Amino acid sequence: MTSELTQPESKADDRVPVLSIEDLFVEYKVKNPNGRGKSIARAVDGVNLSLYPGETLAIVGESGSGKTSIANAVMRLIDASAGRIVFDGVDIVPLRGKDLRRIRPRLQMIFQDPFESLDPRMTVMDTVVEPLVINSIGASETERRELGLAALERAGLTPADRIARRYTHELSGGQRQRVAIAAAMILEPSVVVADEPVSMLDVSLRAGILRLMADMRDRLGVAYLFITHDLSLAWMFADRIAVVYLGRVVEQGSPVELINNPQHPYTKALVSVIPVPETAAIANRTVLTGEIPNPTAIPVGCRFHPRCPLYRERGEPDTCRIDDPELMQIGVESVHQAACHFVVKVQ
Repeated sequence: MTSELTQPESKADDRVPVLSIEDLFVEYKVKNPNGRGKSIARAVDGVNLSLYPGETLAIVGESGSGKTSIANAVMRLIDASAGRIVFDGVDIVPLRGKDLRRIRPRLQMIFQDPFESLDPRMTVMDTVVEPLVINSIGASETERRELGLAALERAGLTPADRIARRYTHELSGGQRQRVAIAAAMILEPSVVVADEPVSMLDVSLRAGILRLMADMRDRLGVAYLFITHDLSLAWMFADRIAVVYLGRVVEQGSPVELINNPQHPYTKALVSVIPVPETAAIANRTVLTGEIPNPTAIPVGCRFHPRCPLYRERGEPDTCRIDDPELMQIGVESVHQAACHFVVKVQ
C-alpha cells in the first residue's frame, strides 16, 4: 500500500481558508451513572483549525477524543455550543432552513460505514442522483442519469450502466464506498468531510479508495477534512495533521514534522506504535495505560497528565496538574505546534 500511495506534497497555507473552525465547543447532556440529574460532557473544547482549498487536513485521535463530534458539527449534523464554523466566508453555525440548505451542495460528507449509510431500497443510480434531485439540479431525468453515470465512472464503477441498476446489497464493501463517494462528489463540493472512510474495509481495498479520493482531490480541487484513528494512514494521505485529545488539539503540523519530530507525549505514543518492519522498534514503543477520561470530568491542568509518561518521568510536577498548556509554535518558519509545558516556545 505504501508503495502505491505516496504522501502528498505539502501545500502552502498562505491562501484564504475555505473552512475555518474558530473556538469550537460541542457539549452534550448525559445522564449521571446514579440516574440523578445530568452532567455536561465537553466533547469539543475550544478547537481552532483551518482548511485550505485542495488540501487534506487529517484529524487524528483515539475513540472518545472528539474528532467525530468536530466532523458532525462542521456538517451541522449537531449544533455547536459555542464558536464559529466559517465556510466560504460565512459562519454556518447560526444558519437554519433555506440558508443552511443553500450551502449543502458545497459541503458534503463520506460516512464511515457504507453498509449503514446507503439505503438498501434504492438502486445505485437512485442513490447517486439523489443529491441532484434534492438540490433541483438537472433539467430532466435523462440529464440527471447522464450525470450519475459520469459520477460512477469517475468513482471507478464500471460498466457504469450495469452497476447503476444494482442495489447496494449486491455490491462489495469497496464498491459500496465508491458509490458513497460518487454521491458525495456529484455536486462537485468545495469541502468533503470524510469520517473514517476506509476503516470498515479490508486492508486490500483501502489503498484503492484512498487513491480514488486523492485523484478527485487533484482533479476537482476538493478539500478533505479527514477523520481517522490511524496516524500512519494520515501520514500517507494528508497535507497536515491535527492530533486531538479529549476535545482539544494537542499538536498539529505537516506529516513529516509530526512523524519525525513529535513534541507532545500523546503524539509520541501514537507514533511509537505505527507498524514498522524492524522488530527492534518494539522495544521503543510507548503503550499508554488507561483510557481517555470521561469528558464530564476533564482533568484540571494538562488533560493528558493522568496518562502521560513524561509527567511521571519528570517526577509529577505541579504545573502539569495545575496549568492548562496552550498550543505553542515549535519552529520559526514552521506550522508545527504543540500544547505541552515542556515544549520550548519560539521567541
